[in-house]
Amino acid sequence: MDTQHKAMNDSKSEYLLLFRNNYWYKELSPEEIQRVMTDWMSWFDGLVADGRCLGGQSLEHDGHVIRGADRQVTDGPYAESKESVAGYFKLLVDSEDEALEIAKRCPGLPYGATVEVRKLMERCGASQMAEKPETAHLT
Repeated sequence: MDTQHKAMNDSKSEYLLLFRNNYWYKELSPEEIQRVMTDWMSWFDGLVADGRCLGGQSLEHDGHVIRGADRQVTDGPYAESKESVAGYFKLLVDSEDEALEIAKRCPGLPYGATVEVRKLMERCGASQMAEKPETAHLT
């Protein structure tokens, strides 16, 4: 990456748009699904073309969750399909407000999809605390 491009991106932050509700389209006709998905891909392609979306992916509905000291594996992630993450976009934007405005344009929102906006951290709180325990209360 050239120096000018890196400097420009240093002022930006990364956010994830997490799309929830795997079955938002179940009440739509095949024609409506086609229209919404065409709109969705146009939205995605436009964000990629203008450099605000670094990529995205749909997720399989079925998965597994591993938890606890005994590393118990269960089917997951959630019993309620409306809560499971169906996919994501990774954004590179100037502000949280910009990420929120992008999320509000999701073509699936009128049909039951939800979008969670989360800022990516450079390092998790535990990692920061391990390096500088005196500043742990600040994160």
